[in-house]
Amino acid sequence: MEKVLSYPISALYYIVFFMLLLIFHPIQWICLNVFGYNAHKKSVSLLNLSLLRCTHILGTTYKFTKTANIPMGVPLIIVANHQSMNDIPPLVWFMRKYHPKFISKKELGKGIPSVSYNLRHGGSVLIDRKDPKQALPAIKKMGVYIEQHKRSAVIFPEGTRSKTGEPKRFSENGLKILCKYAPSAYIVPVSINNSWKLFKFGNYPLGLGNRFTVTVQEPFAIKNIPFDEVMERTERAVKQGIKK
Repeated sequence: MEKVLSYPISALYYIVFFMLLLIFHPIQWICLNVFGYNAHKKSVSLLNLSLLRCTHILGTTYKFTKTANIPMGVPLIIVANHQSMNDIPPLVWFMRKYHPKFISKKELGKGIPSVSYNLRHGGSVLIDRKDPKQALPAIKKMGVYIEQHKRSAVIFPEGTRSKTGEPKRFSENGLKILCKYAPSAYIVPVSINNSWKLFKFGNYPLGLGNRFTVTVQEPFAIKNIPFDEVMERTERAVKQGIKK
């Protein structure tokens, strides 16, 4: 019954979703080229709030929880599990005051209104996951950037999305480079739940009535901690908040 009901509701959702992308594309361009970084950042935050609200059409609700305070004025490495592309808008909106930047696959850097523009011009990096010679220097650039500007990098160490919510093994390469080039950073583990249920039937129709939760686990400084310990502690913190 849910799947049958979802066909017309999902169609409405996609119409509103793509309209928002088209509307915010020129807004981003104007904000960045006329008013600069801060105006562009605000437009991106507003875009992602709008995309988040758009999922209310599908009956999606959100809960954002912090188990401890997130430090300000330091670089942050936000490490989260990855369940769907719908992970992005809540992270951008709820973490907006920390200036989150993303490590994204290069395919997203073109062809998608608003999204591609922000990834190319908003401080994120685009990597070719099949080409380590390109990917590793790009991640290094991100580490240097957040260290210098005291901003945050978002990384999904699973590499690909979990279509069932079951967490995959974390890869260490990207996180290791970020830690090396942002040595004063704090790790911010984030546990995401139920994002995958939006796409449990595929891209169309979409799942209805999901309760999306984002839980920020306790941050910790990486300084003077061996990377193996950083990796183990981070993966444990993220996965302990994932409901199976």
